[in-house]
Amino acid sequence: MTPHLRPRAARRAAAALALLLGSLALQPGAEAATPAPAAQPPAADRDLGREVLAADDGWAAEGTGTTGGSAADDAHVFTVRTRAQLVAALDGGSSVPKIIRVAGTIDANTDDRGRRLDCADYATDGYALDAYLAAYDPRTWGGAKPAGPQEDARKASAARQAERVELLIGSNTTLVGVGRSGVLKGASLQVKDADNVIVRNLELRDAYDCFPAWQPNTGGLGDWKTAYDTLWLRGATHVWVDHVTASDKGHPDDREPTYFGRNFLRHDGLLDITNGADLVTVSWSRFADHDKAILIGNGDGVTTDRGKLRVTLHHNEFHSVVQRAPRVRFGQVHLYNNRYVIPGEGDYRYSLGVSTESRIVAENNSFESPGHVEVADLLKSWNGSALTQRGTVFNGFPVDLVSIYNAYNSGSETDLATDTGWTPTLHGPVDSAERAAADVAREAGAGRAG
Repeated sequence: MTPHLRPRAARRAAAALALLLGSLALQPGAEAATPAPAAQPPAADRDLGREVLAADDGWAAEGTGTTGGSAADDAHVFTVRTRAQLVAALDGGSSVPKIIRVAGTIDANTDDRGRRLDCADYATDGYALDAYLAAYDPRTWGGAKPAGPQEDARKASAARQAERVELLIGSNTTLVGVGRSGVLKGASLQVKDADNVIVRNLELRDAYDCFPAWQPNTGGLGDWKTAYDTLWLRGATHVWVDHVTASDKGHPDDREPTYFGRNFLRHDGLLDITNGADLVTVSWSRFADHDKAILIGNGDGVTTDRGKLRVTLHHNEFHSVVQRAPRVRFGQVHLYNNRYVIPGEGDYRYSLGVSTESRIVAENNSFESPGHVEVADLLKSWNGSALTQRGTVFNGFPVDLVSIYNAYNSGSETDLATDTGWTPTLHGPVDSAERAAADVAREAGAGRAG
């Protein structure tokens, strides 16, 4: 029997052997750094808006570091409570140093007077979902790209919503939530070709697309394409994302209907880092209840991303995330001390996506999984060649992700090498996976930055 035809049971046995050998090879305590001192309560006069990224705290500390709007004068420090106030403070994405404090919940789907807008308010030129579905039903329309009056109307309606919900953050800006109250609902925050930006202590909730587009040939079966990431770093540099909570709260996609045999998705990514973005640190944040969490690099053919997309992800929680935690193309990514809580019900695809020319170093991450998800399921490779990992813990047991993945997929996919050719130097203490998981469960997410 040729290797690629081995039955699933044989692959499971090979994976189990690799798990046993990998566990024996790991020396107790070898990956744990000296325990960090317990966090101290914040001083009463602590100002998160004036704080800057610490030296060596990930790739965003490279070179000039990341200071956001900490140098803003008093005239450019704002506390905002409405969409109109937030838009005015953002100043069209200007580079003037500014600190913007978000107090309470701001709904991006509101007009300039603060009136709540729903999908019907954006619909124009005769767009109607029933008419759109009838026009582009694959049984009658076929596999061609949608075109005609209903597609034109969908695009026009989508543009009206985009004008409301897409909010541009410029260089030298700190956007920070006040205490435990800062929430942006329905917004797609975008850092486009800007430098030196901090986003902290905010809940980013439900970037809901009213007008998904049908793409007939995606994945062979077709799929629905949505427009908005909760946070999109596009060509941005020196960005620190800290103590952010991002989710679909209020409108989970798994409760949406099925059209043309596919889930009618309303959300895209929680965080996308694309188009040559570089020098990014994402820390102590929580990504939850979502399909595609974090995409780093947006295309296998975007070779201009080589040497960029340098990202550090540490002390984050991925809770009930289906895939992309993260998926990486080209990027040089340090992934350490993160906590993964795999969905107990519904779909799960993978956590770490190893794609074209990616160079991921994954250290001391913890995975908590239900019984139907195995160690080999945590990885997925698309043209990836290597993953450096150490100190991984799966349901309390040390595992070697690469050995198990290679053993399980032997003969069906190209084995991953274990050396990505670089050693991270910009980082704080790397704790054991067990200690980090406990800290992250207690301290990650909005409202916990002090």
